[in-house]
Amino acid sequence: MDTSTSEMSVAAGRWPAGAAAQGAAPQQRDYTGAGAAQSSATLIPTVQRLLDEAGLGLAQLDAIVFGAGPGSFTGLRTACAVAQGLALGAERQVLPMDTLLAVAEDWRSRQPALERGTLVWALLDARMDEIYVAGWRWQPRGGMPAWELAQPAVLARPEDLLQVPGLTPDAVCAGNVQPVYGERLPVTVAAAMPSASAMLRLAPALLQDGAAIDPALALPRYVRDKVAQTTEEREQAKLQAAQARQP
Repeated sequence: MDTSTSEMSVAAGRWPAGAAAQGAAPQQRDYTGAGAAQSSATLIPTVQRLLDEAGLGLAQLDAIVFGAGPGSFTGLRTACAVAQGLALGAERQVLPMDTLLAVAEDWRSRQPALERGTLVWALLDARMDEIYVAGWRWQPRGGMPAWELAQPAVLARPEDLLQVPGLTPDAVCAGNVQPVYGERLPVTVAAAMPSASAMLRLAPALLQDGAAIDPALALPRYVRDKVAQTTEEREQAKLQAAQARQP
């Protein structure tokens, strides 16, 4: 499940015996709809419905995967709390998933092929005129989708993206920021989101690596330590955005 953006994404899936280790796609049910504040009311019923459609009970799951961040403060807390509650009740582990990792995998899944070692930059709108950005390198293992972190997540203004170490004008970039910031971006960003389907594809490799944890230890992963701007800061940001749009 992921509620880190304006979309809510949920998926429930299973692999035939041995199929996950071979990189096969899971048999799954998934849903994408309105997120943000609505997630707190719709996430649990959606999870229950998809599990029913997939013929799964909570106790049958190997783990409950959730988008841990970065992203919307409220959205991250919603997904984490729901994952914790469901996992504690069913005595399951939780698997916190980096949302920028899921963005990279969502983009990769729509490519005909990706050369091993390709560096993909994942970008998500952080609001407050900033972008979350991280670099992930494609390193599949034994047929399973897998990535290695090349550049930890940082915050950057749209115009300052090329100051992120390793990010160049011709870099492969994916995320949800192109429609938001447009010509202010010094790179082209293909559309991608931290989808629950992407999380499911990555889950077997992460489980194999021991990334699942006790639900009591699950926490959102924040990159920004400030949740709101002052009135003066908001007005200054609007002024700067207006100036940037002027020819």
